[in-house]
Amino acid sequence: MNRKSPHINKKVNLIAATNQNCKISEQYRTIRTNFLSSIDCVNSRTLIITSPNSQEGKSTTSANFAISLALQGKKVLLIDANMRNPILDHSFKIGNTIGLSSVLNGRIRIEDTIGKTEINGLDLLTSGPVPINPTELLGSQNMESLVETTVGLYDVVVFDTPPILEVSDAKILANLCDGLLLVIRSGKTKSAEAIKVKKLLKSSKSRLLGIILNDTD
Repeated sequence: MNRKSPHINKKVNLIAATNQNCKISEQYRTIRTNFLSSIDCVNSRTLIITSPNSQEGKSTTSANFAISLALQGKKVLLIDANMRNPILDHSFKIGNTIGLSSVLNGRIRIEDTIGKTEINGLDLLTSGPVPINPTELLGSQNMESLVETTVGLYDVVVFDTPPILEVSDAKILANLCDGLLLVIRSGKTKSAEAIKVKKLLKSSKSRLLGIILNDTD
């Protein structure tokens, strides 16, 4: 049984593609440069971008970071792993009748679900129909196989996940991926929440590669 997303009409701003000369796009390029030049990131082919809570800018960051990597010449796959509240399909104007949930349910091959975006080098795997068991799907053997398959096809695979303190999805993926970027919003995220995320990640295989602070002056 599929459920309709409550944020069906929302989109993220793909400013790294639409306005490459603005200050915000330059900030995404700085994040990209720091990522590509960091010793910790050399072997980070699979990357989670999450936040402690919702409405902190993780999906916008995921999309624009992936765009910046593609503009640098990297072959990038962006995966909307937020099967509870997907948004990237609307942002990139790619259909979502099939996607990640379809692959994890064994209904279709991943090669038949990946969509081409308008940015050269950037592909998108949408979330697919909202399932009743997203946590179980992300923790399945099919998810492990998907990660292994995509790493063989792309330079970098970026996962946009649900907030890590709200549901366990991001922590499950953290055990399958190389690194994690944490997005926090200035004036919204409490320091105690950021510390709690760091403690959660200690028990996972993923490394916290950096923190991105949103909405600073």
